[in-house]
Amino acid sequence: MTRTFWAAVPIAAMWTIGMALSPTHAAADHARWGADYFPNVTLTTHESTPVRFYDDLIKGKIVAVDLIYTTCQYACPLETARLAQVQRILGDRVGREIFFYSITIDPEHDTPQVLKDYAEKYHVAAGWLFLTGTRSDIELISKKLGLYAAPDPSNPDGHTPMLLIGNETTGQWMRNSALDNPKFLARTIGDWLTSWKTGATQPLRSFADAPLLNLDQGQYTFKNHCAACHTVGGGDAIGPDLKGVTASRDRRWLARFIATPDQVFAAHDPVADALLAKYKQVRMPNLSLTEQDAEVLIDYLARESADAVAAAPTLAPSSQAGTSQALIAPYLRLQRALAADTLDGVADAARTIATEAVMAGSRAATVKVAVNPFAQVEDLSGARDAFGALSDAIIAYVRALDGAIGNGIKVVYCPMARKYWLQTGDTIANPYYGKQMAQCGRFILSQSGLSP
Repeated sequence: MTRTFWAAVPIAAMWTIGMALSPTHAAADHARWGADYFPNVTLTTHESTPVRFYDDLIKGKIVAVDLIYTTCQYACPLETARLAQVQRILGDRVGREIFFYSITIDPEHDTPQVLKDYAEKYHVAAGWLFLTGTRSDIELISKKLGLYAAPDPSNPDGHTPMLLIGNETTGQWMRNSALDNPKFLARTIGDWLTSWKTGATQPLRSFADAPLLNLDQGQYTFKNHCAACHTVGGGDAIGPDLKGVTASRDRRWLARFIATPDQVFAAHDPVADALLAKYKQVRMPNLSLTEQDAEVLIDYLARESADAVAAAPTLAPSSQAGTSQALIAPYLRLQRALAADTLDGVADAARTIATEAVMAGSRAATVKVAVNPFAQVEDLSGARDAFGALSDAIIAYVRALDGAIGNGIKVVYCPMARKYWLQTGDTIANPYYGKQMAQCGRFILSQSGLSP
């Protein structure tokens, strides 16, 4: 499914009409951009209700209209999540004086039920309709709204996410990026479209009064690309709370998932699949972020989580808890890599474990011996063989030092391999079989021993 939209029809330039703020101009513009312009074709809502596009949706209303399709893996998820932010800012005005419409351009797939499920994933409230219809009617609407152009095979997403906002009564219309700042969009929809009533009475503020910008690139990137679906310490939203993610996930994995999530999903990465299942199949979209963007984001998340060590899964209180954490963190990177059938980062993690084991002294001697075989590892099979002995040594060391495996870290036993390992999360990720049998194993509930 591809789509693009650039303006090729008169309404695309109608933002200039909105500059006429007097009621007299509004009435004249309304005569031009009314029933004789907008199609009055029948669409169907996500509640399976038939509606007429002009009579029921546009006439006499302030509206925000965008085009989406539910299987999009690029801009549509963020587009919908951003508009959900705008809806929350506008509150009960949406559905009372302002109306949101998202029209699918994939009507063969996006039935009313599919659209209803999609709306629920994004926590959509009243006053926002998801609409489908015949392909020809939807194409007619998109052309009239200036949201259409011929498909571009060179664009993997097939579209530029745009939002058409307008006041049919006054004839004010404006096309804007659907990914813009949610406060700006809410202000534009909620205030600008009625500004002809009050604009002349409000004094203009001087640029000299504008505050100085102190731009944090990481914060800017997070708010611009991530905040529609995630928080840092505010709890799960459309996606997971990202507080502490830089400690619980390997940095290379995070960078890859941020920059190319579609490739990670296509490879059936077990962590990505588990996230997909937990968050109602809402996919992390590919937003064309660069490796540098990903690094900036990861650094920002680490800072916002206090720091990577503080946010890491904690062990039972101990005078040497920091030492056990220093071994656990690279060990978990090893476990996640093998569960994902990759050697990426394995050598680095093993070297870190060896270094930390030396610094820990005689108590970690068995760990140092167990990690040595990784220096000769050349393939996944060899890494998995070495991982079994290392797991036993790590588990024994941590329990001897702290008395128990720490909170958030779980012991798992695989009856097929007859081996143990440590991991975080509630979905089993078997490092001995990888994706072939990713969930083979069971959690060991007892903290006092290793018997299955």
